[in-house]
Order: sequence, then structure tokens, then C-alpha cells
Amino acid sequence: MTDPLDFAALKAKQRAIRAGFPETMGLRVHRAISWIGRAEASGADDDARFIFLWIAFNAAYADEGEFQASAPGERALIVSYFNRLVGLDRARRIYGALWQRFSGPVRVLMDNRYVFNPFWQHHNGVDGFADWESRFATSRQAFHGALQRGDTARVLTLAFDRLYVLRNQIVHGGSTWNSGVNRAQVGDGAAILGFLLPVFVDLMMDNPGDWGRPFYPVVD
Repeated sequence: MTDPLDFAALKAKQRAIRAGFPETMGLRVHRAISWIGRAEASGADDDARFIFLWIAFNAAYADEGEFQASAPGERALIVSYFNRLVGLDRARRIYGALWQRFSGPVRVLMDNRYVFNPFWQHHNGVDGFADWESRFATSRQAFHGALQRGDTARVLTLAFDRLYVLRNQIVHGGSTWNSGVNRAQVGDGAAILGFLLPVFVDLMMDNPGDWGRPFYPVVD
């Protein structure tokens, strides 16, 4: 297992090879690295670190076409992004992170109903989610099946489904800063993102090309 990449290493690599990046990809990587650096500066503040790393994730994957009427939807774009990354990850760094470094935290995340969206839909009285427990069991079975198959992209997708709920809880004011109620999942989530996001960006830099149009391009 390789050591995690940090902001300094990513920035040095970007400066050395950015002349060969397509303009849109160069902007995407530049933005993502900047937020990874800000996350590092957050130190032990897991809430801030998690938020800044999620912004870095958005900068890395989000496509301007996402909000067009014919767009496939945010989750479909994330799935496509993960499939592409895993296909390019010849050293299997993502696989190593999920199966070795963070296998415990990811399993705990998958077993936590408080980061499972249907649980909250039911709890908030939304029709159609009374079966959240069976959905939860199905989701966990899908996760363990993907683990057994070595399906890295599927494991990533399922784990990020949980992390997305955690993101919503924090960003939409559904949690208290530095609260003891959700400390474990925020800390684990920040650690998982803190390792994976630099790997994602590093893979993008190793494979410059069309990664989609970033939101809010720089205009005169």
C-alpha cells in the first residue's frame, strides 16, 4: 500500500505537466487540488475536512451537462466517473484503499443506518419507504457481493451513496459542528475521502483527456 498523496505532491506534479492538459481538464484538476489543500489545512476539524474534500470531489467529477434536461443524473455521472477511474487504475491503488487501508471503516459505514437515505425518508414520513429495513439489507448484501467479486467500482459507488447522505446531513444543517453524535462516521468519511481524492486527481493527471466540462468556467 502506497503512502497517501498530499497537496504539495499533487501541486508539484500539476505544475510540471499541466501544459499538456486540455483546458477544461486543467481547470478541473486545478480546482480539485486547491480544495484538497484547504482540507489539509483543516487539521483535526473533521467536519471542515469532509466538506472541503467533498468540494474537491465535485470539482473533479461534476459535468456542466448534469443539469441539462437530457442529463443522466448526478449518480449516473458518479458511477461513470468511478468506472473510468478504476479502469485507469493499473496499480490498483483504489482497490488497495478499499480492501486494505479502509476496509474496516467502509464496512462500518455500510452497516450504519443513519447514513442510509431510505431510513431518513421513512423517518421523515415520506411515502414508499416503510420497507427501508429490507432495502438496507439488500444494499449491504450488494456491498458484500461486490467485495467478494472484487468489483471496485461498485464498492466505491455504494460507499459514496452513504457518504453522500453524510454530506447532506452536514451541508444542509442536519448536524452540529463537532458533535459527538456522528463523530465516528464523519472522521471515517474524512479519512476515506482524504486518501481517495488525491488518488482520483492523480489518475486524471496521468490520463489527460476529456473529463467533461466543469461548472462555472472562467470567463472574461
